[in-house]
Amino acid sequence: MKNRILTLTAILLMLAGSSAYAAPDPAKCKATFDKFMELGNVPQLLAESYGYAVLPTIGKAGIGIGGGAGTGCVYVGGAQTGDVSMAQVTIGWQLGGQSYSQLILFKNKDVYASFTRGQFEFGADATAVALTYGAQAGATTKGDSASAGDTKGVAAWKRGMAVYTLAKGGLMYEASIGGQKFNFKPKID
Repeated sequence: MKNRILTLTAILLMLAGSSAYAAPDPAKCKATFDKFMELGNVPQLLAESYGYAVLPTIGKAGIGIGGGAGTGCVYVGGAQTGDVSMAQVTIGWQLGGQSYSQLILFKNKDVYASFTRGQFEFGADATAVALTYGAQAGATTKGDSASAGDTKGVAAWKRGMAVYTLAKGGLMYEASIGGQKFNFKPKID
């Protein structure tokens, strides 16, 4: 049983790692950004920011050890300056899989430069404001349902960044710690 779990975890991490380097789709980045603009205090903090990164889909799964990956676009002044890939590893009690979108705002040019210098990491102490966008679930065969629509999440600047996440789907139980590592690739015209 232990070998099966280790094998499954190794396969999961390999798949997560390989998908982290697929080129992002700028149209998906824009569509995801537009969803974020409708939620929480994103418009207010965006007005104060120098630039931002948007990752349309981050896939995450785990059984004891977990991993996740995604790609996205980085912008300054509304113009795309490059692509970003993200990989994450978590350790702790976890079971399941989920996908979500992430928006990272950079307050000033120095924070943007730090992020785009090459490899940037969020440690286990990083915080993100989780937003929901019209989530619904059926409760019974008679049509009862439950919905969630918390669009009022409020982020604040922390170390010059504000981070938002938007759940897309899946189910994951977890009490884990980990971090995210970002790799920036400048756009070549």
